[in-house]
Amino acid sequence: QVYLVESGGGVVQPGGSLTLSCQASGNTRYIYVMGWYRQAPGKQRELVAEAINSGSARYGDSVKGRFTISRDNTKNTVVLQMNNLKPEDTAVYYCNAETWSAVAEGNYWGQGTQVTVSS
Repeated sequence: QVYLVESGGGVVQPGGSLTLSCQASGNTRYIYVMGWYRQAPGKQRELVAEAINSGSARYGDSVKGRFTISRDNTKNTVVLQMNNLKPEDTAVYYCNAETWSAVAEGNYWGQGTQVTVSS
């Protein structure tokens, strides 16, 4: 079992920045991917960004060029730097971890942190 705790959400004006952090604990040895998803009211959960253990990253089209994901495998943390925030970025942001081993796979979620972008 992997446990994920997010921090850093809040309220920011359009054009501002926020940094989200996620700390993983529990059985972290086989985490392969750590990333962020978000869900706005009335919409489906969507990919924001994710980082695999080799250092590669991918981003959702709506945030590409504005958000940056970074991962520290030693500390089992992942950070999302969000710049030039827009009102449509308002959502609950969830940390995600995927694990892989020779015998099992897993998919884990944090409780979420609210990000609100408004003027």
